[in-house]
Amino acid sequence: MKPKTRVSSLALLVLLGALVLSQRLVAQSTPANPNLPSETPAQFTPVTDSFDYVRSDVMIPMRDGVKLHTVILVPRSATKARPAPILLTRTPYNATDLTSHAASSHLGPILTGYDNATEVIVEGGYIRVVQDVRGKYGSEGDYVMNRPLHGPQNPTPVDHATDTYDTIDWLVKNIPECNGRVGILGISYDGFLPLMALVNPHPALKVAVPMNPMVDGWMGDDWFHHGAFRQQNMSYVYEQEATRKSEEKWWTSHYDDYDMFMEAGSAGELGRRRGLEQVGFWRKLLDHPSYDAFWRDQAMDKVLAAQPLKVPVMLVDSLWDQEDIYGAIAVYKAIKPKDVANDRVFLVIGPWHHGQEIGDGSTLGALKFNSDTGLYFRREILRPFLDHYLKGDAPKSNVAPVTAFETGTNMWRRYSAWPAPANGCDGCTVQPTPLYLAAGLKLSFNAPKAGDAAFDEYVSDPAKPVPFRARPIRPVGYDIDKGLTWPLWLADDQREASGRTDVLAFVSDVLTAPVKISGQPVVNLVASTSGTDSDWVVKLIDVYPDEVAAQPQMGGYQLMVSADIFRGRYRESLETPKPITPDKPLLYRYELPTANHVFLPGHRIMVQIQSSWFPLYDRNPQTFVPNIFWAKPGDYHRAVQRVFHATASDQQSFIELPLLKGTLDH
Repeated sequence: MKPKTRVSSLALLVLLGALVLSQRLVAQSTPANPNLPSETPAQFTPVTDSFDYVRSDVMIPMRDGVKLHTVILVPRSATKARPAPILLTRTPYNATDLTSHAASSHLGPILTGYDNATEVIVEGGYIRVVQDVRGKYGSEGDYVMNRPLHGPQNPTPVDHATDTYDTIDWLVKNIPECNGRVGILGISYDGFLPLMALVNPHPALKVAVPMNPMVDGWMGDDWFHHGAFRQQNMSYVYEQEATRKSEEKWWTSHYDDYDMFMEAGSAGELGRRRGLEQVGFWRKLLDHPSYDAFWRDQAMDKVLAAQPLKVPVMLVDSLWDQEDIYGAIAVYKAIKPKDVANDRVFLVIGPWHHGQEIGDGSTLGALKFNSDTGLYFRREILRPFLDHYLKGDAPKSNVAPVTAFETGTNMWRRYSAWPAPANGCDGCTVQPTPLYLAAGLKLSFNAPKAGDAAFDEYVSDPAKPVPFRARPIRPVGYDIDKGLTWPLWLADDQREASGRTDVLAFVSDVLTAPVKISGQPVVNLVASTSGTDSDWVVKLIDVYPDEVAAQPQMGGYQLMVSADIFRGRYRESLETPKPITPDKPLLYRYELPTANHVFLPGHRIMVQIQSSWFPLYDRNPQTFVPNIFWAKPGDYHRAVQRVFHATASDQQSFIELPLLKGTLDH
């Protein structure tokens, strides 16, 4: 054991004194606040005196108390003494992003991008307003896909019509630089919203420009085409509704979408695997695969047909719109009869993909138009049209009731109505004219002859569906430089399909004179299937000469001019699906999208017929099941498909072309 250590009193006092001294020294060297002060101010105020616009973010109250986030950009050229009109866009795609494309002191760069016709806004001196719709991004409230009008599908007192009315009312009362006139414009979903604004419009709303609008999601826009489900749009539903700010992203499991959808089996099963049933609109799609009241009540062509025409409208249609090719023409047909003086409803038809009219319109995939058709639209059509209605000192607009680009000849045409031409043709009329699917896979304007073969046939196998474009098929996307060429698929070369044994390709002789069509071709297909359900895809194609000197890669090119799909179970009723009687020739009659095209001499006309267009559309099992979303692997069966061209009038298959008869001026 060690002896205890004794410490003297003096030593203890020395030790305590040293401890006290060290504590004082530490206290003197340590600041009272151990943290460095922040270099970031509590609130930073940008100095923007040199900017050519004034930006403000406001929350505009709606009649139910919900506030909608709104970005207001006032050019400094607009003052109380020299007020300017407002161009409004309402969007589910983030108002802040749509008005922040660059960090710039100039209005043009920050607007360059989707939904901003920049030349029109900047050169026209317009006040630009972009608003998040309720439930998206900075806006309060609940989001509902294409929120219906108050009524059977929407029991609440608010809808996009009331929200637009309340927004415009606030804007004209709270922007002192405004001249009291408002125009609304937008593309796609943002084009659907100007249509909603036409229901009980605010008095200050003087003009609407719906471009490529979503109109009827079942008949021919985003969700279905004649009953066939557009399953590649599942990613849009997922990202649009999963979160308020669209932060949740759809993912791919295969480089080729063809493989991804085949591996899942059905659209319903793929949605289940991705947790998509958490999303409200997806559940509605599953519950409403047919054209019932849910779809009819929301179809904006039907809604507007029942409304008075109070506001001038310019509808913009794209001939190769890969998303909403149905809507603009459907609304035009619905509201044009109200335009008795032919000065309130205008139509523009351009050679574009979805939304291309606000970008470079010189080309579309392999097609070249010899001019920037998008720039022409914005400067020669859209700008004078808006100025006429929104500016008191603007000259009278010289915009024709219909301005349509004629593909093939690559010329703009001015018409008094659509599809009947007013000029550009000496004594022309548009006459529905049958182009027959004849024996020997021939196309002819002459009816089939007695003794010709009664039909042509092919085998449709759901295990090997026809791709809608060359594989690998990449996801829906708009970055063409990265191979996401979704906007171009309607202009793809169709040669790959024409060489398949499960595709019939009827071809005309080489043309010796131009053949012009203006309007919607109509399918009159007499066909049978050995199954109890079937899809029918019909494509009207311009086949280029074997060699094209000016553009060698276009030699033999097969360009779709108009094409669509029809789900056979809806042959008798769009609302009530019924099995097809096996092996019985039946008539399938439906409209194809609008065309304004000249098949030139030296070209040929082709019609392709097939029974799948995958994976753009879900596979038809070819066995009748109550709901194809939930088709099981055992439901899918091969089927023998026959297309009839017999001499009996009730068994003649043809495409009814809106043929221009007369002397073309080219």
